[in-house]
Amino acid sequence: MSSTFLLGAANGVQWGDTIFYLVLFIVLMALLKHFAWGPVSEMMDKRADKISGDLDSAESARKKAEDLAEQRQDALKDSHFEASKIIERAKKNGEQQKATIVSDAQEKAQTLKVNAKEDISRERQDALDSVKNDVAELSIEIASKIIRKDLNANDQKALIDSYIEGLGKQNEAK
Repeated sequence: MSSTFLLGAANGVQWGDTIFYLVLFIVLMALLKHFAWGPVSEMMDKRADKISGDLDSAESARKKAEDLAEQRQDALKDSHFEASKIIERAKKNGEQQKATIVSDAQEKAQTLKVNAKEDISRERQDALDSVKNDVAELSIEIASKIIRKDLNANDQKALIDSYIEGLGKQNEAK
């Protein structure tokens, strides 16, 4: 291969073709700049603006999310505090109710004790009165029987035994 073939000209450089290609290249570049470069760069500017706007929106949304998370955290802390206050109040109310119930129960128990003692005392007094009446009647009967007849020791024992039997039958009838 020869060196002339590599350069593309067998007899030298043909300047007419080179100038034509150069002019054609410049015209093509001008047409590309006018028809393609303007819309492409405009599209690229719009795309850059949209990406910038999206980044700003994302940053704004992130800040809003952080603020909302902080508000939720504060609300959660407040709700924990409120819950512990409510629990504390419930415990206090429970203790007060417990004390009231215990106090009322003790008062009722004391009242029942007093009433029971009064009932026992009354029943005892009634029993004593009944025994006194029985003893008085017994004494009167014994005295009247003694007056009617003179008794020896065996007669007195028989009289007392018969009276006690009569008293026992009388109490069974009541």
